[in-house]
Amino acid sequence: MKAHGFIIALFVAILLAYLFPTALSDLPLKQITNIGIGLIFFFYGLKLAPSELKLGFLNYRSHILIQLTTFVVFPLLTLLFIPFFDGGLQSRLWLAILFLGALPSTVSSAVIMVAIARGNLPTAIFNATISGLIGIVATPLWLSIFMMKSGEFEILDILLKLFLQVLLPLIIGLLLQPYLGKMARFHSSKLSLFDKSVIVLIVFNSFSNSFTSNLFDTIKVLDLLKLFGIVLVLFFLIYGLIGYVCKLMDFGLKDTITAKFCGSQKSLIHGTVMVKIIFGNSASLGLFLLPIMFYHILQLLLISIFAENYRKRTLQQSSN
Repeated sequence: MKAHGFIIALFVAILLAYLFPTALSDLPLKQITNIGIGLIFFFYGLKLAPSELKLGFLNYRSHILIQLTTFVVFPLLTLLFIPFFDGGLQSRLWLAILFLGALPSTVSSAVIMVAIARGNLPTAIFNATISGLIGIVATPLWLSIFMMKSGEFEILDILLKLFLQVLLPLIIGLLLQPYLGKMARFHSSKLSLFDKSVIVLIVFNSFSNSFTSNLFDTIKVLDLLKLFGIVLVLFFLIYGLIGYVCKLMDFGLKDTITAKFCGSQKSLIHGTVMVKIIFGNSASLGLFLLPIMFYHILQLLLISIFAENYRKRTLQQSSN
């Protein structure tokens, strides 16, 4: 229900941005969201438990499969859909799909779903954490391959911004973890609410800019349906492919669950933060957020169903 509440809040933010696009124009939203982004990753660093990371460290086969799927296979699969968009490689809609494909795995929902399905929890925690760190470099690198020529993408500037707003606060949080870590984990639900509030504010601000610039006037309903269809196909392609590779590599059930759940999920929080840092207050922000939001809803609904099925299966195996 909490996840559904967050989804509802995102759509309410988009609706409000459409109805009242200048409602918060008097507020310094850029500064507020920049501070919010820094605090999200500062608290994330505080909440990381080194002992949990150590437990999952040695399962290298799962790590390789999950990270290669997240940052190599998934982005490459998005290339299959270039012919579906006018403008090809220069299409904003396709670049939004590429951005989704290059994002790191989600943290909280991947770990929670693996726990529900009774998969390998230490491996899930390790991969979800490492994925977020790799994504700080990997995601903008993928975008730079296709956007450098346009002159609007300076990779060194982007990496510097990501370091200052994401990596540096996270490092400070890790350094302070021995002193504040227990308190941060105790108040984890409140900090999660703060994270989601910042994301909702960024979504409102992004779509406000898109609506005031009439960006969506050029997007047809057919394009939106196409976008949703491609997101759906991508999910099942990557989920099925991971399952097939797990069979080839003779993974056990727990590692298969973990690989499929961590390797197929994409982080809405990282996506929202990165699109804000990379593109600033560009009118295109709302467009780049659409595939991420579609995918986020799909993965929550579908993975929760798969997790429950796996839970029943693992309970049956343990009872036999």
